[in-house]
Amino acid sequence: MFLFIGGPEVFIILLIVVMFFGADKIPEIARGLAKGMNQVKNATNDIKREINNTATKSGVDLNVTKDIKKAVDDVKENIDDMTGPIRRTKL
Repeated sequence: MFLFIGGPEVFIILLIVVMFFGADKIPEIARGLAKGMNQVKNATNDIKREINNTATKSGVDLNVTKDIKKAVDDVKENIDDMTGPIRRTKL
C-alpha cells in the first residue's frame, strides 16, 4: 500500500492517465518525471554535501545527533524495563 492507495485505485488512475494523454505520450511523461526526480535527488545530495563540508571546516561535531539518539534510546529502554510488569495485556 502506497500513500493509502491500493491496487484497484492505482489501476483506475493509470487507466485515466492512458485515456487522457494517450499510450504514445506515457513513456515521454515517465522520462520527464524521472529526470525531475533525478534533479531533485542530485540537488538534495549537493545540499547535504555542502552542509557536511561547511560543518567539517568550522569544526562542528557531526556525531552529536548520534549521541542524542543513543541517550533517548537508553531512556526508552529504562522506561520499558520499569513499566514492563505494570503493562496490561489484552484479553
